[in-house]
Amino acid sequence: MLERDDIDCCFTDINMPGMNGLELAEYIQKADNTIPVIIMTGYPSMDNTIKTLKNGVVDFLIKPVNLNQMELCVRRVFSQRHLFVENVLLKKEVEGKQRIEKLNRELMVKVEELNILNKILTDFSATSSSSDVFKRLVDTAVEITHADVSRFFVINENVQSPVEVSCSPALELQEGSTDPAYKASGNTRLSHDDEKNPYGKRNLEHLIMEIASDEIPLLVSENNGGHGIPGNILSATIVPLKIREKVFGVLVTLVERGETRLSEKDLYYLSFMSQNAANAIENLALYENIYENLFATLYAFVNALEVRDLYTQQHSSKSHPVIGANIVEQLGLWEMERQIIKYHHERFDGTGYPEGLEGENIPFLARILSVADVYDAISSDRAYRKKMEEGKVLSIISEGSGSQFDPQIVEVFLNLYHQGKFIPVETPQSKTNILPKN
Repeated sequence: MLERDDIDCCFTDINMPGMNGLELAEYIQKADNTIPVIIMTGYPSMDNTIKTLKNGVVDFLIKPVNLNQMELCVRRVFSQRHLFVENVLLKKEVEGKQRIEKLNRELMVKVEELNILNKILTDFSATSSSSDVFKRLVDTAVEITHADVSRFFVINENVQSPVEVSCSPALELQEGSTDPAYKASGNTRLSHDDEKNPYGKRNLEHLIMEIASDEIPLLVSENNGGHGIPGNILSATIVPLKIREKVFGVLVTLVERGETRLSEKDLYYLSFMSQNAANAIENLALYENIYENLFATLYAFVNALEVRDLYTQQHSSKSHPVIGANIVEQLGLWEMERQIIKYHHERFDGTGYPEGLEGENIPFLARILSVADVYDAISSDRAYRKKMEEGKVLSIISEGSGSQFDPQIVEVFLNLYHQGKFIPVETPQSKTNILPKN
């Protein structure tokens, strides 16, 4: 009946064969605790009363049962049941809200973790140099852990102590503070009691070298002096950075004041970040090595072409911008770079090559390279001719304004030249090649 019908109330005798009234009440209580159970007995006792209350019985009647008593009992029970059901539903609603709030908090934590991991991946996928990697490493370490300072040290087997290559900006001085350890210059010390305790810095450097040797990250959530860390440092992490299974450097992150303490989650983030930084450094090294070899090869081709006979030189000049553009296209460089190379022999009056572009239809950077290329070509020694006098060089560029060159670019070039903004590059062949000062 409990499984088949909606039961509003149950009257039961206490003495029944098979399952007595107390056992039935217990069963109903487990099946649906909103059904009120009323026990009828001809032999009331304190023991039975206590049992009925324990088994979820809301009331009991003494036989012989008076019908008026039963009506009053039913009214009272249903009134109580209504309140009870409301309380149960309210309790479930509160529990549901609490459960949702808990899940929401857990979800927000997960979202924050994913945002941090995504930030780390994004930061180190866009680096352009090793120094940029080191700088982002220490800045991001402070940002995600809320520590006071982070520093990156390179570990070299030829030196006895770690070499600092990057440091996060230190916190600004608190109002009224004269603590020299915190300066806006961004160059804090390993510990700001070095002058009073010369062993503090050495102890931390020794610990850094130990971590590099063991290759195991260290977390000191609450410094109690057990790791040899100076007393002014409240919390610290030291994370080795490995490239090809060899420790290359160590990231040190410190808390020196306030309530912040570094945690295992912080250590996880810093370890994950260090590994991404290591990958970025390795990729940059590989990239730089490939391009150094590539351009060394290209320079060798240029030198080889310059010593060819005049016919070959002229032939290469009917097609070298296109050839150069095709070469860099195969190297995977940007379309902008390819266009600069392809169009740097176009003339401002439209009589250049390879496509006869005119005026501002020529890419802007190609117009700049056109002036620089001519200056470089006629002011330096080549395999097939000697350089020209400097005055003659400037005269040729001035005369080409409006015909061969963009007049505005020529004007800027000459102004910078006469202002001394270019410096000579000393070479065995020439002392007139120039580079911009800024």
